[in-house]
Amino acid sequence: MKLLKKLIAILAFVPALAAMPALANEGGHPLDRAPDQSKNLSSLQNGAKLFVNYCLNCHSAASMRYNRLRDIGLTDDQIKNNLLFTGDKVGDLMKVSMSAKDAKEWFGAAPPDLSVIARAKASEAGSGADYLYTYLRTYYQDPSRPTGWNNLVYANVAMPHVLWQLQGVRTAKFVDEKDPHEEGKTVHTFAGFETVKPGTMTATEYDTAVADLVSYISWMSEPVQNKRRQLGVWVLLFLGMFLVIAWRLNASYWKNVK
Repeated sequence: MKLLKKLIAILAFVPALAAMPALANEGGHPLDRAPDQSKNLSSLQNGAKLFVNYCLNCHSAASMRYNRLRDIGLTDDQIKNNLLFTGDKVGDLMKVSMSAKDAKEWFGAAPPDLSVIARAKASEAGSGADYLYTYLRTYYQDPSRPTGWNNLVYANVAMPHVLWQLQGVRTAKFVDEKDPHEEGKTVHTFAGFETVKPGTMTATEYDTAVADLVSYISWMSEPVQNKRRQLGVWVLLFLGMFLVIAWRLNASYWKNVK
Protein backbone atom coordinates (compact mmCIF):
# COMPACT_ATOMS: atom_id res chain seq x y z
CA MET A 1 0.00 0.00 0.00
CA LYS A 2 2.84 2.40 0.82
CA LEU A 3 4.48 1.63 -2.54
CA LEU A 4 1.21 2.40 -4.32
CA LYS A 5 0.93 5.76 -2.56
CA LYS A 6 4.52 6.66 -3.49
CA LEU A 7 3.86 5.81 -7.15
CA ILE A 8 0.77 8.04 -7.13
CA ALA A 9 2.78 10.89 -5.59
CA ILE A 10 5.53 10.58 -8.22
CA LEU A 11 3.06 10.60 -11.13
CA ALA A 12 1.31 13.63 -9.67
CA PHE A 13 4.63 15.50 -9.35
CA VAL A 14 5.76 14.95 -12.97
CA PRO A 15 3.37 17.51 -14.57
CA ALA A 16 4.49 20.09 -12.02
CA LEU A 17 8.09 19.63 -13.12
CA ALA A 18 7.14 20.04 -16.78
CA ALA A 19 5.29 23.27 -16.04
CA MET A 20 8.05 24.92 -14.04
CA PRO A 21 9.08 28.27 -15.61
CA ALA A 22 12.67 28.98 -16.51
CA LEU A 23 14.64 30.41 -13.64
CA ALA A 24 16.15 33.86 -13.91
CA ASN A 25 19.87 34.34 -14.04
CA GLU A 26 20.48 34.63 -10.32
CA GLY A 27 22.01 37.92 -9.33
CA GLY A 28 22.02 39.26 -12.90
CA HIS A 29 19.81 40.41 -15.73
CA PRO A 30 16.42 38.60 -15.85
CA LEU A 31 16.10 36.06 -18.64
CA ASP A 32 13.48 36.29 -21.39
CA ARG A 33 11.55 33.20 -22.38
CA ALA A 34 12.97 31.75 -25.61
CA PRO A 35 10.37 30.68 -28.21
CA ASP A 36 10.31 26.90 -28.59
CA GLN A 37 11.08 26.13 -32.25
CA SER A 38 12.42 22.63 -31.63
CA LYS A 39 9.77 21.04 -33.87
CA ASN A 40 9.87 23.68 -36.61
CA LEU A 41 12.23 22.37 -39.29
CA SER A 42 12.34 25.70 -41.16
CA SER A 43 13.47 27.49 -37.99
CA LEU A 44 16.08 24.83 -37.22
CA GLN A 45 17.41 25.02 -40.78
CA ASN A 46 17.67 28.82 -40.57
CA GLY A 47 19.36 28.44 -37.19
CA ALA A 48 21.88 26.03 -38.71
CA LYS A 49 22.65 28.57 -41.45
CA LEU A 50 23.17 31.35 -38.88
CA PHE A 51 25.31 29.07 -36.75
CA VAL A 52 27.63 28.15 -39.63
CA ASN A 53 27.90 31.75 -40.88
CA TYR A 54 28.31 33.58 -37.58
CA CYS A 55 29.36 31.11 -34.86
CA LEU A 56 31.43 28.42 -36.53
CA ASN A 57 34.16 30.90 -37.49
CA CYS A 58 35.46 30.87 -33.89
CA HIS A 59 33.41 28.29 -31.97
CA SER A 60 33.58 24.63 -32.85
CA ALA A 61 30.89 22.01 -32.28
CA ALA A 62 33.18 19.02 -32.11
CA SER A 63 30.44 16.57 -31.07
CA MET A 64 28.30 17.28 -34.14
CA ARG A 65 28.79 16.11 -37.72
CA TYR A 66 27.40 17.98 -40.69
CA ASN A 67 25.52 14.91 -41.89
CA ARG A 68 23.46 14.92 -38.70
CA LEU A 69 21.65 17.91 -40.22
CA ARG A 70 19.68 15.36 -42.21
CA ASP A 71 17.59 15.02 -39.05
CA ILE A 72 16.26 18.57 -39.55
CA GLY A 73 15.28 17.95 -43.18
CA LEU A 74 18.45 18.88 -45.09
CA THR A 75 19.85 16.71 -47.87
CA ASP A 76 23.54 16.02 -48.36
CA ASP A 77 23.54 18.29 -51.42
CA GLN A 78 21.97 21.15 -49.46
CA ILE A 79 24.50 20.71 -46.68
CA LYS A 80 27.38 20.56 -49.14
CA ASN A 81 26.29 23.55 -51.23
CA ASN A 82 25.18 25.88 -48.44
CA LEU A 83 26.83 24.99 -45.13
CA LEU A 84 30.26 23.52 -45.81
CA PHE A 85 33.48 25.47 -45.94
CA THR A 86 36.07 24.75 -48.62
CA GLY A 87 37.67 21.36 -48.08
CA ASP A 88 35.10 20.09 -45.56
CA LYS A 89 33.07 16.94 -46.17
CA VAL A 90 29.51 16.10 -45.21
CA GLY A 91 30.71 13.49 -42.74
CA ASP A 92 33.19 15.81 -40.98
CA LEU A 93 32.84 17.16 -37.47
CA MET A 94 31.98 20.84 -37.05
CA LYS A 95 35.44 22.09 -36.14
CA VAL A 96 37.27 25.38 -36.70
CA SER A 97 40.73 25.83 -38.12
CA MET A 98 41.71 28.44 -35.51
CA SER A 99 44.02 27.02 -32.88
CA ALA A 100 43.34 27.40 -29.16
CA LYS A 101 46.65 29.28 -28.81
CA ASP A 102 45.71 31.88 -31.42
CA ALA A 103 42.22 32.23 -29.96
CA LYS A 104 43.58 32.90 -26.49
CA GLU A 105 46.04 35.46 -27.87
CA TRP A 106 43.41 37.30 -29.91
CA PHE A 107 40.41 37.13 -27.56
CA GLY A 108 42.01 36.57 -24.16
CA ALA A 109 40.37 33.13 -23.87
CA ALA A 110 39.69 30.24 -26.22
CA PRO A 111 36.05 30.31 -27.43
CA PRO A 112 34.17 27.36 -25.89
CA ASP A 113 32.87 24.46 -27.92
CA LEU A 114 29.14 24.93 -28.53
CA SER A 115 28.13 21.28 -28.89
CA VAL A 116 26.42 21.20 -25.51
CA ILE A 117 26.46 24.88 -24.48
CA ALA A 118 22.66 24.95 -24.08
CA ARG A 119 22.75 22.07 -21.63
CA ALA A 120 25.71 23.58 -19.78
CA LYS A 121 23.92 26.90 -19.33
CA ALA A 122 20.78 25.10 -18.26
CA SER A 123 22.63 23.81 -15.21
CA GLU A 124 23.67 27.34 -14.32
CA ALA A 125 20.60 29.43 -15.13
CA GLY A 126 17.64 27.09 -15.15
CA SER A 127 17.11 27.20 -18.92
CA GLY A 128 19.95 27.18 -21.41
CA ALA A 129 17.73 28.34 -24.28
CA ASP A 130 16.47 31.31 -22.26
CA TYR A 131 20.01 32.20 -21.25
CA LEU A 132 21.33 32.15 -24.82
CA TYR A 133 18.25 33.93 -26.20
CA THR A 134 18.61 36.81 -23.72
CA TYR A 135 22.41 36.89 -24.01
CA LEU A 136 22.38 37.33 -27.80
CA ARG A 137 19.81 40.13 -27.54
CA THR A 138 21.43 42.23 -24.79
CA TYR A 139 24.72 43.31 -26.35
CA TYR A 140 25.51 47.02 -26.26
CA GLN A 141 28.37 49.25 -27.37
CA ASP A 142 30.91 49.93 -24.63
CA PRO A 143 34.12 51.81 -25.60
CA SER A 144 35.75 50.83 -22.31
CA ARG A 145 35.89 47.17 -23.35
CA PRO A 146 38.71 45.78 -25.57
CA THR A 147 36.21 44.58 -28.18
CA GLY A 148 34.01 47.67 -27.90
CA TRP A 149 31.06 45.56 -26.69
CA ASN A 150 29.50 44.55 -23.40
CA ASN A 151 26.52 42.43 -22.39
CA LEU A 152 23.81 42.64 -19.74
CA VAL A 153 23.67 38.90 -19.08
CA TYR A 154 27.44 38.36 -19.11
CA ALA A 155 29.09 41.52 -17.81
CA ASN A 156 32.51 42.37 -19.30
CA VAL A 157 32.15 39.61 -21.86
CA ALA A 158 35.21 38.88 -24.02
CA MET A 159 33.18 37.83 -27.05
CA PRO A 160 32.36 40.65 -29.52
CA HIS A 161 28.84 41.10 -30.86
CA VAL A 162 29.08 39.00 -34.02
CA LEU A 163 25.46 39.72 -34.97
CA TRP A 164 25.74 43.50 -34.73
CA GLN A 165 25.17 44.05 -38.44
CA LEU A 166 21.82 42.30 -38.11
CA GLN A 167 20.75 43.98 -34.87
CA GLY A 168 22.49 47.31 -35.25
CA VAL A 169 24.55 49.31 -32.77
CA ARG A 170 23.02 50.22 -29.41
CA THR A 171 24.19 51.82 -26.21
CA ALA A 172 22.80 51.00 -22.78
CA LYS A 173 21.45 53.55 -20.33
CA PHE A 174 21.98 53.03 -16.61
CA VAL A 175 20.73 54.98 -13.60
CA ASP A 176 21.84 54.93 -9.98
CA GLU A 177 19.08 53.99 -7.58
CA LYS A 178 18.86 53.31 -3.86
CA ASP A 179 19.39 49.70 -2.93
CA PRO A 180 16.10 48.48 -1.39
CA HIS A 181 17.98 45.82 0.58
CA GLU A 182 20.76 47.96 2.07
CA GLU A 183 20.31 51.50 3.37
CA GLY A 184 22.76 54.08 2.07
CA LYS A 185 23.87 51.96 -0.88
CA THR A 186 23.12 52.66 -4.54
CA VAL A 187 22.86 50.19 -7.40
CA HIS A 188 23.59 50.64 -11.10
CA THR A 189 20.27 49.76 -12.78
CA PHE A 190 19.68 49.17 -16.48
CA ALA A 191 17.23 51.73 -17.90
CA GLY A 192 16.97 50.75 -21.57
CA PHE A 193 18.79 50.77 -24.90
CA GLU A 194 19.36 53.63 -27.29
CA THR A 195 19.89 52.90 -31.00
CA VAL A 196 23.01 54.44 -32.53
CA LYS A 197 22.85 52.71 -35.91
CA PRO A 198 20.00 50.46 -37.11
CA GLY A 199 20.80 46.97 -38.36
CA THR A 200 19.70 45.16 -41.48
CA MET A 201 16.83 43.57 -39.52
CA THR A 202 13.99 45.08 -37.55
CA ALA A 203 13.79 44.29 -33.83
CA THR A 204 11.15 41.62 -34.48
CA GLU A 205 13.12 40.05 -37.33
CA TYR A 206 16.26 39.97 -35.19
CA ASP A 207 14.44 38.34 -32.26
CA THR A 208 13.07 35.71 -34.64
CA ALA A 209 16.54 35.03 -36.08
CA VAL A 210 18.02 34.67 -32.60
CA ALA A 211 15.19 32.33 -31.62
CA ASP A 212 16.01 30.17 -34.66
CA LEU A 213 19.71 30.16 -33.80
CA VAL A 214 19.09 29.29 -30.15
CA SER A 215 16.64 26.54 -31.13
CA TYR A 216 19.29 25.02 -33.38
CA ILE A 217 21.98 25.23 -30.67
CA SER A 218 19.56 23.60 -28.21
CA TRP A 219 18.72 20.88 -30.73
CA MET A 220 22.42 20.32 -31.42
CA SER A 221 23.10 19.68 -27.74
CA GLU A 222 20.69 16.72 -27.89
CA PRO A 223 19.48 15.83 -31.40
CA VAL A 224 17.24 13.04 -30.08
CA GLN A 225 15.43 15.26 -27.57
CA ASN A 226 12.11 15.24 -29.46
CA LYS A 227 12.16 11.43 -29.71
CA ARG A 228 13.08 11.25 -26.02
CA ARG A 229 10.08 13.43 -25.11
CA GLN A 230 7.75 11.31 -27.24
CA LEU A 231 9.09 8.18 -25.55
CA GLY A 232 8.59 9.85 -22.17
CA VAL A 233 4.90 10.41 -22.95
CA TRP A 234 4.45 6.72 -23.77
CA VAL A 235 6.28 5.72 -20.59
CA LEU A 236 3.99 7.94 -18.50
CA LEU A 237 0.93 6.48 -20.23
CA PHE A 238 2.21 2.98 -19.50
CA LEU A 239 2.82 3.85 -15.86
CA GLY A 240 -0.67 5.34 -15.64
CA MET A 241 -2.22 2.14 -17.02
CA PHE A 242 -0.04 0.04 -14.72
CA LEU A 243 -1.20 2.18 -11.78
CA VAL A 244 -4.84 1.37 -12.53
CA ILE A 245 -4.06 -2.34 -12.89
CA ALA A 246 -2.02 -2.37 -9.67
CA TRP A 247 -4.81 -0.54 -7.84
CA ARG A 248 -7.46 -3.04 -8.95
CA LEU A 249 -5.21 -6.02 -8.17
CA ASN A 250 -4.52 -4.58 -4.75
CA ALA A 251 -8.25 -4.15 -4.10
CA SER A 252 -8.98 -7.68 -5.34
CA TYR A 253 -6.25 -9.21 -3.17
CA TRP A 254 -7.35 -7.54 0.06
CA LYS A 255 -11.14 -7.66 -0.36
CA ASN A 256 -11.51 -11.02 1.38
CA VAL A 257 -8.87 -10.37 4.01
CA LYS A 258 -10.37 -9.54 7.39
